[in-house]
Amino acid sequence: MTAAMPVRVMVQDAWDQVLLQLPASTPVSELKRQALRRTHVEGDPADYVVKFRGAELLDENRTLDDAGVVGNAQLIVLPRRRQPVR
Repeated sequence: MTAAMPVRVMVQDAWDQVLLQLPASTPVSELKRQALRRTHVEGDPADYVVKFRGAELLDENRTLDDAGVVGNAQLIVLPRRRQPVR
């Protein structure tokens, strides 16, 4: 079994950051799902994207290790579509 690594995820809709302990073999889609759930953001996870080091992780079926995510990395989950400013 792979040891869990800590990752920090900022969820823009909740304007909150969560600390997750996940194995490097976790798919990016699972990280996103857990971060949204922990910040109580309702909605379809498909409506959100994950960014790491400023770039969107396009293939969310890739593992964290395959995406280059390391322990204590910071990621952000934000809406796929930009929100209008009022």
